[in-house]
Amino acid sequence: QRAGLIVAVTGDGVNDAPALKKAHIGIAMGITGTDVAKQVSDIILLDDNFASIVTGIEEGRLLFDNLKKTIAYALTANIPELTPFLFYILASVPLPLGAIAIVLICIGTDIVPAISLAYEMAESQIMSRRPRDPQRDRLASHRLLYQSYAQIGMMEAAGGFLSYFVVMGECGFLPYTLIGLRSDWDSSTTIVQDSYGQDWGYEERKNLEFTCYTAFFVSIVLTQWADLIICKTRRNSFFKHGINNYYTIFALMSETCLAVVLAYCPAVSYYLTFREIRLEWCVVALSFSLFIFAYDEIRKAIIRWSNGGAIEKELLY
Repeated sequence: QRAGLIVAVTGDGVNDAPALKKAHIGIAMGITGTDVAKQVSDIILLDDNFASIVTGIEEGRLLFDNLKKTIAYALTANIPELTPFLFYILASVPLPLGAIAIVLICIGTDIVPAISLAYEMAESQIMSRRPRDPQRDRLASHRLLYQSYAQIGMMEAAGGFLSYFVVMGECGFLPYTLIGLRSDWDSSTTIVQDSYGQDWGYEERKNLEFTCYTAFFVSIVLTQWADLIICKTRRNSFFKHGINNYYTIFALMSETCLAVVLAYCPAVSYYLTFREIRLEWCVVALSFSLFIFAYDEIRKAIIRWSNGGAIEKELLY
């Protein structure tokens, strides 16, 4: 303990009680152990089998891993949700993503996939790792925040903004004309001209804005596909780990069905400020989804190549 190590002590007798109490983890025997030993211990082995300790350590590591994966996935969507409002305020552009869409992202594309990661199977090398340093390897470390916010989150936001500019551009509003357009765009009495001199009334502009909401929302859903898949493992390749968690498949299907209903069911989309979008607009977000997947596979390959070196310490969240 003075060396900063985590100490576990096993015992069954009264004379073992002080050591069981002093240790970080006291483990008493359930069959042969005395009542005193059981009372001061943290864990009781019901079968008196030391192999159960190894199983418990594996389950503990799996639980810690899955909590990290869930946190990493849940945090990522905050960036593509926040940046549209920052861009709306700072650049004074028409709003790229509505408030209702953000609520639906939190409910529809965050909760079920994040819960599905709790059922993920252990990675192949989980028991060959060094013990975790409690002072350095925290549940929400700076590396996890950097991975979720500065890397994957920014890629998802970039995919959403590109979808937004593609929709606006194909409808006549080139990117440079959107800067500073917010006040005129939101005015119900102003006629706005696009980049080609066409007049847009208030209702037409709002329909286009709701179409942008939908494109941005679908972009987040598609990039969250990749985020969910890459969060299944911290070190192993997805191709080695595979999809052995059927809850993940259900999560992917649920968020996809939600996006389809919101975009193509008129009774729902009209009241929730969504509009139908062209399928080719989804290709933009799909390309970012593939890029996120490829990027993370390369990151994990570098981690495995480093094999415990300085690079792994910096890249492994």
